[in-house]
Amino acid sequence: MKSPFIETLDHQRDTMIRSHLIDRGIRDQAVLNAMREVPREEFVSDRFFDKSYGDHPLPIAEGQTISQPYIVAYMTEALELDSTDRVLEIGTGTGYSAAVLSRIVTIVYTVERLGELAKDARQRLERLGYSNIVIHEGDGTLGWQEHAPYDAIVVTAGAPNVPKPLLEQLSIGGRLVIPVGMSYDSQELIRVRRTSELDYRTEQLCDVRFVPLIGAAGW
Repeated sequence: MKSPFIETLDHQRDTMIRSHLIDRGIRDQAVLNAMREVPREEFVSDRFFDKSYGDHPLPIAEGQTISQPYIVAYMTEALELDSTDRVLEIGTGTGYSAAVLSRIVTIVYTVERLGELAKDARQRLERLGYSNIVIHEGDGTLGWQEHAPYDAIVVTAGAPNVPKPLLEQLSIGGRLVIPVGMSYDSQELIRVRRTSELDYRTEQLCDVRFVPLIGAAGW
């Protein structure tokens, strides 16, 4: 028999899937399955435990945030993922988004510039058994050339423009989803698709607000 506490989390997770994701237009079944499978409560601090499945961002260490579930699902769906894809994530944070991605694709490479966050995320993901996520501490605006090219790249911080190294590390046909804007307070989420060696196509998706992307090719 499940404890009342576990039942409450299960109910909150079901509400998230139904009300915050499906009712707002998320349709990719692989994304919905991943969002249901990954225990978000394991990726938030103890003081926000009861808000794990609320549809809003939450503070994490180092002045960063864990994105609201809808935005995680929306950006993941926008990547148009296939199960064989290799994905690069910029901005590991607590590791939640990487965990969601890892339930859909072959392997996730993720870059975090803040050492304590990278260390904590690595320990958390190992403890939870996510074996197809590789974490690197470094400047995410430069990507991770060692493992390029990538079928998809997702950036979880707002950039003043699209970093050139990330464009160069996309495979032909690859998709890059990134918040871009000349303000810390608001950005536009865009999807960039590499159509040939030299050509890219950009689509505007929606208005968003993310912490700034800090680095040599960012803020």
